[in-house]
Amino acid sequence: MNPQIEVQRLPASGPEREALRVKGQFWTPEWVAEAMVAYAISNDSDHVFDPAVGAGAFFRAAKKVARECGRRLALYGAEIDPDALLQAAQDGLSPDDLGNVKITDFVLHPPPQSYDSIVANPPYIRHHRLSSTLKSQLKAFSRQTIGATLDGRAGLHVYFLIRALQLLSARGRLAFIMPADTCEGVFAPILWKWITTKYQLEAIITFTPEASPFPKIDTNPLIFLIRNSAPQATFKWAQVRRAGTEELKTWLAGDLAVTTNDDMHVCCRNISEGIATGFSRPPVRDRQTRHVLADVASVLRGIATGANEFFFLTNQQAHELNIPADFLLPAIGRTRDVTNDKITFQLLQDLDRAGRPTMLFAPDGRKLESFPSSVRQYLLRGQHAGLHKRPLIAQRRPWYKMETRRVPLILFAYLGRRNARFIRNFAGVTPLTGFLCVYPHQEDEVFIDKLWQVLRHPETIANLHLVGKSYGQGAIKVEPRALERLPLPLSALAEAELPIRTRESQLRLL
Repeated sequence: MNPQIEVQRLPASGPEREALRVKGQFWTPEWVAEAMVAYAISNDSDHVFDPAVGAGAFFRAAKKVARECGRRLALYGAEIDPDALLQAAQDGLSPDDLGNVKITDFVLHPPPQSYDSIVANPPYIRHHRLSSTLKSQLKAFSRQTIGATLDGRAGLHVYFLIRALQLLSARGRLAFIMPADTCEGVFAPILWKWITTKYQLEAIITFTPEASPFPKIDTNPLIFLIRNSAPQATFKWAQVRRAGTEELKTWLAGDLAVTTNDDMHVCCRNISEGIATGFSRPPVRDRQTRHVLADVASVLRGIATGANEFFFLTNQQAHELNIPADFLLPAIGRTRDVTNDKITFQLLQDLDRAGRPTMLFAPDGRKLESFPSSVRQYLLRGQHAGLHKRPLIAQRRPWYKMETRRVPLILFAYLGRRNARFIRNFAGVTPLTGFLCVYPHQEDEVFIDKLWQVLRHPETIANLHLVGKSYGQGAIKVEPRALERLPLPLSALAEAELPIRTRESQLRLL
């Protein structure tokens, strides 16, 4: 579980890429590392501390920036993976450069001293890759440090940030590059309330998709610049528009002025607005909206089977297994199986001919011996394969009892690259977790048609970035409660003449 590796050395695909994901290793490019170091040492610090040294991107950057400034910088760090330090040595760092790096778990066993300048690309390890024991330890650390337990979906990088801030000297500077979920996750309000009431959030740097430091990785990176100084009501928000630009380094080494040019755009924002809108998103000047999706519909996630390979079948498989129709539901599982914004019976036939699964095996909660023989035999096969021990399935009683959903009239493809969209469910399919279920409050055809017109409106689709989590290459993910907060543009409502039964005087804040 260790930190950064340089982008240009990321493997193209396969087992190497997966190994990096498990360890959270993604290399930091030189132009970003040098810019972050330039900021961190602009308080005249004589050292740099990296809590996640990895292959040494920030150490190499610190040596280069120090030479350019005619200064000497001591290098300190922590790393949990000795193999990463071997890579650092192969990449040109000397034994002296790495002499003050401790092999340790930085979050759980931090160094005893504080530091004036801290820079890092902490390990990006998603919550589902953390052991239950480690999660418990991290929750205890969170309670002790910020006085609250963060939601279990917070990744390891979040706790690196908390620990590093705890070790930041008075008037010290910290520069962390982390994924956008740091300020978009359900835990974000608690985290950033603690940070912005205890430290000065000086600036946040975002990147357009074409300027991303990690162009082949499914993450939307942000650079967070924080000082251990009195909190301020405003911060600088920057957007980098060209990869490799020297403008970023020049700006971070200077006074962080408001500016706009071909390579960067910088503006000043209020902290309160930034937290409410999301630091990864552009500022929203007028945050009031009259209506949101929750006024006209409710949202649930699709069915999580826990083992699609067992419960999500092709028609041929269902036939060969002799599964009775009573235990099968027409279903859709992958967003890429729906090439437009409608699911029709013809689409299901086309998928079936292509060998794609379109049937959900949905046993109820009766005892095993009460099922027809063919169903009982198939369930026993799944039990012998250990499906009942899988984390999600083990929570069911009995393990094979499938979740149920009322067939939604509208689906939402909630994770996509510039293709998040609402889908009419003309075929009456049950969606799996690649989709969200949208249930309009009224189900007459006239209302549904008008709502459909509103949801397809370009301004409505554009508003998804206000409520979604952002990933690499323009991808967004919108959770059910977040989708219910989707603003419905007044212009779209007017064009569709969609009536909404809420108090006209009520204004909703995003």
